[in-house]
Amino acid sequence: MIARGFRARLWAPLGALASLAYYLQQRRLALAQLRGTDDQRQPVDRNLLELKMVQVVFRHGARSPLKPLPQEEQVEWNPRLLEVPPQTHFDYTVTSLAGGPKPYSPFDAKFRETVLRLTNVGMWQMFALGERLRKNYVEDVPFLSPTFNPQEVFVRSTNFCRNLESARCLLAGLFQRQKEGPITIYTDEASSEVLYPNYRNCWSLQERTRGRRQTASLQPGISEDLKKVKEEMGIASSDGVDFFMLLDNVAAEQAHGLPSCPVLERFARVIEQRAVDMFLYLQDGDRACLQMAIGPFLHLLESNLLTAVDPATPPGDTRKLYLYAVHDVTLIPLLTTLGIFDHKWPPFAVDLTLELYQHQKSKEWFVQLYYHGEGQVPRGCPDQLCPLDKFLNAMSLYILTPEKYHTLCSQAQATKLINGE
Repeated sequence: MIARGFRARLWAPLGALASLAYYLQQRRLALAQLRGTDDQRQPVDRNLLELKMVQVVFRHGARSPLKPLPQEEQVEWNPRLLEVPPQTHFDYTVTSLAGGPKPYSPFDAKFRETVLRLTNVGMWQMFALGERLRKNYVEDVPFLSPTFNPQEVFVRSTNFCRNLESARCLLAGLFQRQKEGPITIYTDEASSEVLYPNYRNCWSLQERTRGRRQTASLQPGISEDLKKVKEEMGIASSDGVDFFMLLDNVAAEQAHGLPSCPVLERFARVIEQRAVDMFLYLQDGDRACLQMAIGPFLHLLESNLLTAVDPATPPGDTRKLYLYAVHDVTLIPLLTTLGIFDHKWPPFAVDLTLELYQHQKSKEWFVQLYYHGEGQVPRGCPDQLCPLDKFLNAMSLYILTPEKYHTLCSQAQATKLINGE
């Protein structure tokens, strides 16, 4: 089953995976050689930096919860919350990564129409994010065209309705519903998606977290707090409610300004922190788990960077802006590998932005990272403005090529790779 999924994987054109892996390795070595005198590095004149590429990874906007809490008084989710504001309308087409028909989405087919749906509150959040990107990269810095140009922008999303609609709303805000060509949002099959930890496609990741999922709520501190919250809410201990479910409801209610249970409001911070603790417990602080959870997506981000800095890359093979519509469970391991996770659950419509610059005199390359609009110092970097080779060297601990991902996810080879054999 796993082998078939990987044979069909469209991470790169067929026949190019080996050469791409070799190129990425050689390019990383070349970048490291360029900076052999770190101790003699002079302060960088930012006036001489030219923006070359931007990658934005964002969580979808506010949505309805997966499942209501087992209480007598229920929060009412009015269907009018799903009405689309006219300003966020923007025609688009969804295709597979290869440009074929939109893949089937087992997730959207599974849930009712009002469950896990992007609301108009979430649509406005995404529109606002698009307007912020417009200010940054169209108005303040004339980097992007003021209208959507498919030669400048690449959009990829997980195959969830709320994410596809979030991407649409962001684009509407960014380009004020003006376009010079068709908008295509690319998505992948659920079996081979890498924009979130894919437990279905990675046997080793599934096995390493299976038992921990069952024991996460039983950990010291977590179990006591969960018992206290459920008792005060009148929820039976056997109702299967954990901190993930509690957070799902309280975050959705707060985002929409809906009247919430007083106990939920009082324990909101505890609920968020314990949900984070549970998620990190599942990861177990283990490098192999992080690699399998986010390594393939890091590989995509790295590939975009290295393609952009390669002078042999044809002009039409790169974009100025790459947009990725992902999830909270994508951002937590991603932020962790970058060394910038603040132990707060990623809110709706939050963005992680990676800018690529080139110095016009030295021709050196730098990256700058922002989370929620705030500058960050990634792992392995001396400052917010980070030499590209240092950034990639730190990320290399977690990046997985398709071949390595396949091997690490395969049962027979997992132990050998984890032990460095």
